[in-house]
Parts: sequence; C-alpha cells; structure tokens
Amino acid sequence: MKFQDKLSPKSQELITAYIFVVPAIALLVLFLIVPALTSVGYSFTNYNIMRPDRIKINGVDNYIRLFQDPEFIGSIGNTIYFTVAVVIFQCALALALALLIRHNLRGVGIFRAAYFSPMVTSMVVIAILWTILYNPNPSQGLINALLVKLGMEPVSFLRDPETAMNSIIFMSGWQAAGYQMMIFLAGLQAIPAEQYEAASIDGCGKFQQFLHVTLPGLRNVTKYVIMITTIQAMKLFTQPYIMTQGGPQNKTRTLVYYIYQQGIQNRDFGYACSAAVIFFVIVVALSFALKKVIRAD
Repeated sequence: MKFQDKLSPKSQELITAYIFVVPAIALLVLFLIVPALTSVGYSFTNYNIMRPDRIKINGVDNYIRLFQDPEFIGSIGNTIYFTVAVVIFQCALALALALLIRHNLRGVGIFRAAYFSPMVTSMVVIAILWTILYNPNPSQGLINALLVKLGMEPVSFLRDPETAMNSIIFMSGWQAAGYQMMIFLAGLQAIPAEQYEAASIDGCGKFQQFLHVTLPGLRNVTKYVIMITTIQAMKLFTQPYIMTQGGPQNKTRTLVYYIYQQGIQNRDFGYACSAAVIFFVIVVALSFALKKVIRAD
C-alpha cells in the first residue's frame, strides 16, 4: 500500500498545500526577510562596502546623524510633497479618463489602449523621453517650442527648483494613470444602470448624478486606488535618477534616492541602511494608517 493511501483526504490536501507554499516561503525568507534583517544589523555599524574588514558597531550614531542631516530631512519633505501631489493628480486624471471611455462606442478600444500604453512602457524610456520634451532650448524641447510659438517664454522645467518636482509629478501622473483608469473603469461598469435612471427621473442632471451616484458607487474602488498609489509614490526613484539626479538644489532628491546616494555613490553602507530602516518604518506606518482609515470609513 502506498504511503498516500494511508493518509486521510484532509492530510493529503495539507501536504499538497505545503508542497506549493514552501518554495514561495523559502524565496520570501531568502530574498526579503533575510536582507531586511541584515540591513537592520548593518544600520548599527560603520560598514563601508569598500572596506568590509574594518566594520565596527557604532550603536545609534547613524540614526543620530540622520536626523541631524538637513539633506535627509529635505528628502523626506520632497517625498511627502511628491506623494500627496501625485496621488491627487493621478487619481483625478484616471477617473476623468475612465469617465471618457466608459461607454462601449466604436473605436473606444483604441483610446483605452492608448491611455494604458505608458503604463507598460519602461519608466527609464519614458523618463528619457520627457527629459527631451522638457528641454529648455526651444529648438530641442517640444514643449518649449510650442510655448514659443504661442508667444510665451520658454520654461526651465527640470532646471528650475520651483518647477522641477512639479514637472516630475506631471510626468509620473501621466505615465501611471492608465492603470488606475482601468480600475476605475471596472468600478464604473459595476454601478447598476438603474441608479442613473432613477436619478434622472428624480430630476438630477449629469453633474448631480456624478456626485450622488458615481462617487458613492466608486467609494471602495477609490480607497483601493488611493492606497496603492500612495505606497507606489513613496518609492519614487527612477524619475529623479534619470531626469535630475536629485537636483536642482536637491529639490527632487527623494528618500529612496538619498539611500542610493549614501549606499552606492558614497559607499557609506551602514548609514544608508539606517536611512532604509527609517524609510521602512514610514511606509509600514503609512500603510497601517491608510488601512485603518479605509476600514473606519
């Protein structure tokens, strides 16, 4: 008699489940939990990746140094500003696009694909493309060429501290809005048509229907979109790395880019790990706060 035949059906199901789950858990531990715990350990040392033999424990010196560093505090402020602005802009843009393509009209599939296509394109490629579009020279930058044609002065989008982060926000919102658009579109299609008919019979116009039918019907979808967009925005790195290198005047240096600079460019790995630990705490706290707000509502 085979070993499997001696087991109950429930035990066989459990064994099968463990066979599928154990490899995933092993990979999770190996590539996520172990590196995270190692980073926490290194954050209490002076570890330099070019001098690994001189590693020493320095206690909480790295954390004290962090909160005395105005560049670190500034990177947190830049990250928060980007997150708040891009979540508002991106979600509003995604909802507007979803409302435009919600009806199954002829050719609407082309517009859906066009709106979604930036999302499946490499961010590096898009960042390089928009760097060219933002070029302050009207003979090379398409946007400034259009502004000059309209009789306006050219704008130094990525070279002006006042406009650099806003330029990245606009590009990032345009690039990722297609994903949220599809989620909003699914939510719009789940709202019963009878609700719009009832509102129309009661004398509600299009705007009133949007306020009293569409927005309440999208409440749960909106919460989900805001949460995933916020967490994704906190990890901003590629855009400032490609487009501005954290400048001008550190106005686009985000927390993740700061960690990269300290760990890779300056080779101060222990210090970078302490910044990464703070970043992890911020993201986890923000995730729990968002989850609590969503459940409370």
